[in-house]
Amino acid sequence: MAQEGRWLARYSEVIDFLEKNHRNPSHHRFEEHLFLNFVKHNRKLMNKGEGMKNERVEKFKGLFAMYEECKRKNRR
Repeated sequence: MAQEGRWLARYSEVIDFLEKNHRNPSHHRFEEHLFLNFVKHNRKLMNKGEGMKNERVEKFKGLFAMYEECKRKNRR
């Protein structure tokens, strides 16, 4: 599988996780580490302004908005 395919697969898994669980991945649960690391790594790339294709940036902005929404809801 090409890099783009792997990125899209992990992106889809994270989106599905957020929609199903209505919470962000936890660093306390081993099975959720891949999702958490994916979000952290891509956030760093996006903040640096390099290393991400434009299509990925747009998709990731949507994912990150969901991520922040879950974080805000769970703080209450």
